[in-house]
Amino acid sequence: MNLVESLRISWRNIREHKLRSTLTTLGVIIGVAAVITFVTLGASLQADIISTVAGGNAATMYVSAQSQGETGLPNLGSGGQTIFTEHDIGGIRSQQGVEAAVPEGGIAASTVEFNNSTVGRQWVVVTTPPYFDVKNQEFIAGGSFQTGQREIVLNRPATRMFGDENVTVGDNITVTRAAGERRVNATVVGIVEPTDESALGLSEGATPQIFAPTDPFYQRTVYSSSANENQRVYGRVLVLAENPSEVDAVQGRVYTYLGEQSDARELKSSNYRFKVTTQEELVDQVKQVSNTFTAYITGIALISLVVGAIGIANIMLVSVTERTREIGIMKAVGARNNDVLQLFLFEAVLLGIFGSAVGALVGFGGGYVAASLIGLPLAFRLEWFGIAVAVGVFVGVVAGIYPAWDAAQTDPIDALRYE
Repeated sequence: MNLVESLRISWRNIREHKLRSTLTTLGVIIGVAAVITFVTLGASLQADIISTVAGGNAATMYVSAQSQGETGLPNLGSGGQTIFTEHDIGGIRSQQGVEAAVPEGGIAASTVEFNNSTVGRQWVVVTTPPYFDVKNQEFIAGGSFQTGQREIVLNRPATRMFGDENVTVGDNITVTRAAGERRVNATVVGIVEPTDESALGLSEGATPQIFAPTDPFYQRTVYSSSANENQRVYGRVLVLAENPSEVDAVQGRVYTYLGEQSDARELKSSNYRFKVTTQEELVDQVKQVSNTFTAYITGIALISLVVGAIGIANIMLVSVTERTREIGIMKAVGARNNDVLQLFLFEAVLLGIFGSAVGALVGFGGGYVAASLIGLPLAFRLEWFGIAVAVGVFVGVVAGIYPAWDAAQTDPIDALRYE
């Protein structure tokens, strides 16, 4: 029996049992659809985060001190071990190829008040005026604050956090510090777009952020042995290279300075290490974390494919039993064991291919709907079309081998006597 004839007979048998064939492939459809939906969501999330993170200044680096045991994404906030003094900021700024170096710290606010509205538990980022240029943040109104002035800058979500009344440039806001409950009145002088760090890759989920000058808002100090005086101390330093092509060279110089001349080398704990993260490294780590998460979720979805394979094997065994007499007639008129094996194996493979093809369409549709609901830009991985078909063939072969072999071993005389 040639291949075309085997395929024709297998397809005819599938069409004659439409309901059974559909229910048989349901497990494969659900499994493939779940896998592709999660892969599409993972790719969309990764693309959104990477486009946002990489959309910043390619010449920007983030200097921090991280625990030896920390893995994955670097700390995107202003937290971490607070060890970088004003002397260290100036030392980094003086390195060859460095255009700017700005500190980043923070204070906890128990409340933030505007007119008669109050919002609790806000984090205020304290820094210097060049911060917004280093972060490549766009002002949509006003401009940066001035050092020594009671001025603040808000991102767009922060202007809407007080309810129906939006904050605009020129409005006054009262910040109550969590430590000591000290109230500070400040004027809003600028509004910026949310950054990659506040949005975390989800454009509709950006968090409100408040930015203030270190003087007069930030008073945390430590003794600087290099300057022989108490100086403000920060948890992170943002460094801007003069040219993106010099990032690697500047990164090396900053590492050398931190290890040989900085106050931070004496202030940091022994189990902490310096980390100078570039934009490229940040993107690579985002990819690694998102790929790991996607693989974990996809692995769970693969369980449905196992269930689908068991379903195909079960139905094929039932089909062999139902068609025992047919098998006997086929063998009586000259069909060989290989012909019978081929016939039933093709039937199982066709069921697997049909299930994976439909599952792929359902999966991509599900990924599109899910990404739209979450607000992610859709990112398809077209190679999963081919993978889906390959999975269908594999599932069909694995599930159909034993039933096909069992059919091929049927004795024709016993089969003809089967009722």
